[in-house]
Amino acid sequence: MNKILLIIKREYLTRIRNKTFILSTLLTPLFFIGLIGATAYFSHKNSEDLRIGVFDQSGLFAGKLKNNENIQYVTVPQAVYDSFASRQPSESYNGILHIPVIDVDKPAGIRYLSEKQLGLFSQAQVDDDLNEVLERERMVRANIDTARLSAIKENAISLSQELITEEEGRQAANAGVSSMIGYVSGFLIYFLMFIYGAMVMRGIMEEKVSRVAEVMVSSVKPFQLMMGKILGIGAVGITQFIIWVVLLLAGSALLGAALNPADLQEVAAAQGNEKSLEIAGAMNKVVSQLNIPFLIGAFLFYFIFGYLFYAALFAAVGSAVNEDPQDAQAMMFPITIPIIFSIIVMTSAVANPTGSLAVWCSIIPFTSPVIMMARLPFGFPGTVAWWELGLSVLLMIGGFVFTTWLSAKIYRTGILMYGKKASWKDMMVWAFRK
Repeated sequence: MNKILLIIKREYLTRIRNKTFILSTLLTPLFFIGLIGATAYFSHKNSEDLRIGVFDQSGLFAGKLKNNENIQYVTVPQAVYDSFASRQPSESYNGILHIPVIDVDKPAGIRYLSEKQLGLFSQAQVDDDLNEVLERERMVRANIDTARLSAIKENAISLSQELITEEEGRQAANAGVSSMIGYVSGFLIYFLMFIYGAMVMRGIMEEKVSRVAEVMVSSVKPFQLMMGKILGIGAVGITQFIIWVVLLLAGSALLGAALNPADLQEVAAAQGNEKSLEIAGAMNKVVSQLNIPFLIGAFLFYFIFGYLFYAALFAAVGSAVNEDPQDAQAMMFPITIPIIFSIIVMTSAVANPTGSLAVWCSIIPFTSPVIMMARLPFGFPGTVAWWELGLSVLLMIGGFVFTTWLSAKIYRTGILMYGKKASWKDMMVWAFRK
């Protein structure tokens, strides 16, 4: 046990003192915070402000198109339209919306004249504004009370879900919030397993090429060496992840203060987005009633043991190959298949968290770190039964111990093999050699 602790200490301290680790740990979250902030800032500052002249020969749209924060509609005489049509645009308008006499049931011929093309969102907004007026005109001609129809549509049904459990009673639920949490958790574990698993493989390869491993194998057992390296690099990963979370939370708080969310909420309300604010409030209510400590604990467990499970396999590959990166990639492929398969299944698990595919893939150790974290936000106990989570946890721990033992057997022989290109068949022979 003391030897394992010494190896863990060596792996941990060697890596956290590395300048590359320090810079990547500090700069990565700052980069993403800066990117998000810059995107939000420039999206706000770079919004397209348009003053559009409306030359309406049909008499259906003039004065009825609603202005908004970015687009202002102004009725103009034919002289202004003729100026644009003769390629002499007026500086007072960004463009002219020409509406000829049209058939209300089959409108055609409406066009926008301008020196510059409309952006995607601006064109969609103009289309929506035109269709809104046209829809009202059609209802008037069909003798439909538009005010009554608006009142009918106003109070639409929005399904409210509650999970009934013996332990917790009734819990608020929302499929959208649960899906979002499931996707984010699954993708995070997916990327972290890849990043830190590959880090273990590179560390093993470097020690093999430099012949340092030969000295270490002579003084400790392969299982002890393998366990120490996996746990040491895993501790580095957990440290880096915790620092990232702290920096991202702090940066998000500062970013939120800089963007002044109170003002943004007032703008949204002023633009008639009360429904969006109601949805956001409902989502906040659901999030507040989720068992956040349990989800965080489950995430940490599946992140740690998912990493440990796959890190042992990556370590076995690192011990079997030399410095050629192409050989390493070829040997990695069978390991990456179940990880990629997990992402494919995760989409199905989020859409149907109680389906048989989602249930069994959340239990099998090869896929459970991603799939179980995609299912748990939908409810535990309930959507995820006690026996499913318990069996998944036991198999995850047992799988880690087994893959570490198997990888240590491969490591014992592979770390001393030079010049020969190993195959998976060779590795299986090494693994089960007495």
